[in-house]
Amino acid sequence: MEYNIALQFEDGITGFIKCEEDETVAEAAYRQKYNIPVDCLDGACGTCRCHCESGSYDMHPDMYIEEALTETEANDGYVLTCQMIPESDCVIKVPTSSEACKVSKSVFKGKLQQLNVLSESTIHFGVEVDNPDALVFLPGQYVNITIPDSDETRSYSFSSMPSTNQAEFVVRNIPNGKMSTFLSDIAKLGQDIDFEGPFGSFYLRPIVRPTVFLAGGTGIAPFLSMLKSLEISGAHHPIKMVYGVTNDADLIEIEKLEEVKKNHDWFDYYTCVASEESVHERKGYVTSHVEADWLNDGDVDVYLCGPLAMVDAVSNWLDTSSLKPSNFYYEKFTPSEQ
Repeated sequence: MEYNIALQFEDGITGFIKCEEDETVAEAAYRQKYNIPVDCLDGACGTCRCHCESGSYDMHPDMYIEEALTETEANDGYVLTCQMIPESDCVIKVPTSSEACKVSKSVFKGKLQQLNVLSESTIHFGVEVDNPDALVFLPGQYVNITIPDSDETRSYSFSSMPSTNQAEFVVRNIPNGKMSTFLSDIAKLGQDIDFEGPFGSFYLRPIVRPTVFLAGGTGIAPFLSMLKSLEISGAHHPIKMVYGVTNDADLIEIEKLEEVKKNHDWFDYYTCVASEESVHERKGYVTSHVEADWLNDGDVDVYLCGPLAMVDAVSNWLDTSSLKPSNFYYEKFTPSEQ
């Protein structure tokens, strides 16, 4: 049996390796040319100390000495990759950059297969990749897409789930923006599209407590990827979402949220619109529509993806709140043309 191991580096690049049964992570990494830090290979030096964010593994205390990894560190999820034998898919945070480990970025080539204008402000497109088996990422991550016939790239989060033949994206239509102009006026189905990645430390962790998703504008994209993945794996704790936009027309993909809500009792959501001219039933910003009980007396994980101003506002709201979440994960974006 093989397990997928995601290596999350400090510079945001994620590498994926296959670990065979009874193979240590260090052995699998070196076999696949990922030079993660390691020295003694005997569990004695601590050089290969990393943190396992999710997944199960065998690493008995007899495999290493206290000086390399303390009992407290082991209980907190820290591992020695030279002794860690995965028993499931795992996500491991490696405390160094990908460049230091001689990890190259994955480049994907494909063809534009979907192109839809969802609203005046939003475009959806899909790219069928040439090597779909290699298209592995964590729900919530992003890639850098090259604007055809240029050397420029734009960063977009996947709205599709991993392990599919087609990578999908929901992006903002920026007037006179280079990628927006390409998608709106130039792009043709079947056209070549390249991108590289995946990148980012904003991704779905195991759902181990009540969770709140806060999305702003096209920040809905990574949450669509997360929800699609959760529909497969399931969730044992409630997930609540507030999705906020500037204008009524900016609300998109609501039918997908409704479908998840209809089919899974662990999910519910609100939408809100900031514009004073809105006719929406809920106005204002997302923080005004988070129910107090969602925060579960602080035993809650909060995920946020939205524009820079929204991230700052939510961060300030959490800082002044009497309840601090167990974890706060966020991704902020600014249109390139700005």
